[in-house]
Parts: sequence; C-alpha cells; structure tokens
Amino acid sequence: MTSSRTTRSDPELRRLALSVLQPGFVGTEAPDWLLRAIGDGLSSVVLFSRNIGAPEQVTRLSAQLRAENPELIIAIDEEAGDVTRLEGWTGSTRPGNFALGAVDDVELTEAVARDIGRELHAAGVSLDYAPSADVNSNPRNPVIGLRSFGTTTELVARHTAGWTRGLQAAGVAACAKHFPGHGDTSVDSHHGLPTDDSTAEKIAATALPPFRAALEAGVRVVMTGHLLVPAYDREHPATLSRTIINDLLRTELGFDGLVVTDGIEMGAVADRYGIDGATVGAVAAGADAVCVGGESADEGTVALLAGALVSAVASGRLAEQRLREAADRVREFATWSTQLGRAVPTSPIRGDVGFAAARRAVRIRGRGAELLPLAAAPHVVELVPTTNLAIGPETPWGVAAPLRERLPGTTFVRLHPGHLGDRAAVLDELALRPAAGRPLVVVVRDAARHDWMSAALTELVGARPDAVVVEMGLPGDTAPGAVHIVTHGATTASGVAAAEALAGLRS
Repeated sequence: MTSSRTTRSDPELRRLALSVLQPGFVGTEAPDWLLRAIGDGLSSVVLFSRNIGAPEQVTRLSAQLRAENPELIIAIDEEAGDVTRLEGWTGSTRPGNFALGAVDDVELTEAVARDIGRELHAAGVSLDYAPSADVNSNPRNPVIGLRSFGTTTELVARHTAGWTRGLQAAGVAACAKHFPGHGDTSVDSHHGLPTDDSTAEKIAATALPPFRAALEAGVRVVMTGHLLVPAYDREHPATLSRTIINDLLRTELGFDGLVVTDGIEMGAVADRYGIDGATVGAVAAGADAVCVGGESADEGTVALLAGALVSAVASGRLAEQRLREAADRVREFATWSTQLGRAVPTSPIRGDVGFAAARRAVRIRGRGAELLPLAAAPHVVELVPTTNLAIGPETPWGVAAPLRERLPGTTFVRLHPGHLGDRAAVLDELALRPAAGRPLVVVVRDAARHDWMSAALTELVGARPDAVVVEMGLPGDTAPGAVHIVTHGATTASGVAAAEALAGLRS
C-alpha cells in the first residue's frame, strides 16, 4: 500500500512505527534521546541489568519515563532463577523455574511469582517477559535448560499457569514465551537458527499445552521464539511466520492479545535478515511489538527500525493497516496493564519465600547421613562453563561464597575450560593438593552437557571417592561423588541452600 503521504517523513506513520518498538537503553537514568522518542510516540521501553541499581533508583527511573507518557509500557526480562535483571549483580534470591518444577507445588510457584511481581510493581514495571512456557524435552538444549519448569508437558503447563496467575495478581502483566516452544532444540538462537523437526501432531501434544494453560490463566502477551518449525513453515522462523502467528496462535489457540518478538538482534533472525529486515518481517507476519536493545541499545537503532517500518509501508512491503493494527494492540495492552497496576496496591516483598523454595528444591543422594554435615572447612572446586547470553555475565553463582560464611576457613578455586590444558596437572595443583586432609566439594553446572566438565569431574571423584558433588544445573543420569547434591538452579538462593546442606544448617 503506497500513497503520497506514506513516506519516511510522514509524522503519523513514524509515530505508529515508534509505538511498536520496545527498545532498551544504557544508564540508570533515561537519556534525552529516549525521552524525546517517548514524546514522539514510543510506547514501550525495556530495562536490563545495566539500568538497575538500588530499588529506589529504579522507581525514580520509572517515574522519569512515565512523566513523558503515563501509560508507557515498562518491560523487563525477569524470570528470576538464572535469568535475573533485578538482581543481576547479586544473583537471584529466588529459585528459577526448574527448581520450582522439581518441588512441584503450584501454590509455591504462585507465591514466588507473586513476590517477584510485588517487587516489579513497586519499581514501576508493568510487563515481565516471563514465564518460559518451553518444555525442556532436549537435555542438551543450550538456551532453555533450567529456564523451563521441567521435561514433561503436564508439569510445565500447570506451573506456567501458576506463575502467570501469581505475577498478575501482583499487578504486573505476564508474557508466555517462546512460542511455539523452544524446548526441543539444540542451537542457541542468540547465535544461530534452531530447528524443531517435530510433527505438527507432536508439537500440539507436547509444546503447545503450556501456552494454552497460560492463555487460560489470563496471559495477555505471548513472545515468539526465533526457531524454524518446518511442520508449520519451512522458510520463516516463528517470529517471521504468518502461519505460526496468525494461523496457529491467533486462530487455532484463539489468542487476541499482544504478540512481542524475542530480541530482534539475536543471531537466529538478524544474521539472515538484518535487524531492520527482521523487524519489518515480524510486524508483517503478525507481531505487534518488537523487542530490541539487549545488545543494540542506542538512538541509532531506534531510528533505523522506525525508519525501516516507515519505508516498508511506503514501498508496499508492509501494509499500513497491519502497522496500525499492531499499534492498536500495543495501545490496548498499555491501557489494560496500566489499569492492572493501579488496581493492585503496592505490597511488601516477603523476602524469605525464595530461600524457602530453594531449600525445598535441594535433593541429596549417596552417603549424606555419614558425610554431612562436613566435619571441617572444605576446599571447594567450582567448574565454570560459558553460559548463554540470556544469563548476565555479571550474575554471580556458586557455593563457595555462602559456604565460607557458614564454615570459616573454606577455600576455593574456580576453573574455566581454558584453565585445563594439562588437566591432570592443573587439577592436582589447584584442586586435589589443597584438599589434602580435608573435605573436597566439587561444584558443577550442567556437567552432562559439557564434556570437559564431565571429564574433570570424573578425574576428581576418581582421586577422591569421598568428594561431595554439587550439581547446580540440569541433573544428569548419574550421581557421581560419595554425596551428590542437586539444587536444580545456580541462583544465590540455591547456593545458600546447598551451603546450608553442607554445613548441616538446613531447617
């Protein structure tokens, strides 16, 4: 659709284009360019760890942003667990989805989500890109893993619904992701394009029920995943697929709320289409809002994407009516989420619910009764993998720090794969010799997914059969170590729960 007024300089069209973007920015105060963009029609912003300091600062930031537009959507990617923005610099005081699924108490899941919602609500956040409704059916999935509630459809469905109810009861809108399900993939969509080769029948039976459960629980936002699903569309990733967004999500599942993309600069789509081409393609396919700014968080990116949408309308690649429809859905959601927030009074954060949940998620196998609590301050060896980009590199994890607080004299070393060129010599020098005559604790994270970590763990346990192993990622099929502790997560809360178990302080 072209006309004399649908040009790059058309102010109305630019306002429509800005309204469907959900950009990030740098700093703990809103930059001038962002405030100007809000005045020009930008309807949403996204907060990341780089924008967050003290709670009072986030509240001031939200007020500064909403001074430009009282119904501004302020979004955040706060899953708790390993993916946390509120507590990115300290680690989450609440366990993640997999730990909650391991406990399998839906009321507890609701309580944790409600506690997160209270903190977000007090900070002025109106939309949380959570929960993950993905079923982690592929144990070697490099990007979902602990972000999922579990490996079975029914478990994930009931906890997705519970999380949604809990968050929205606190006045913050939930977002089910990553449609139509990112769990049965083996490629990280931050870097490449994953493919789910399942049949439509299998997807309907295994991947879609958690999204249906979220819809039944009242979710008003669904985030698309950057993955190819040939059963529905052999050419386009879900984010750019009319078949998946319109035919499957809108028509078959009956969803009439807001569809938002996963980060549009992620390699799965940006490497193939460019972030501007992916943005145009996503809106044309039926997405209503485009998340951007995890990495590209500047004025130039917003100008590029808004300009691309305007140009696409002018050239006929994007129907103006589709852009208007997307802008209308954003506006409707903004009004609804504002009313939701105003209807819920600010409530105190419980503070203890996350630690209580993390304790309930701990499982101990082996000679626990004989070897725990530890008889002396141990030497702790933490084997550290490279994590995916959804997990902030600044977010701390581990057992050594909380254990030192409980058992003074605890020593530790953190080893990355690059440290283990001569594995036997390094492990002997940094792990085994410092542990001579005292307990050895080996902390791993997804050991079954990392061959170098499994090999190092095997060597350490072979040399020290009395070692205590703490798995803070997905548990594998085996339980190496004289005592094997599984936390089902690597959060601060999970680290404290493991330290309490080691020190004999579990309540």
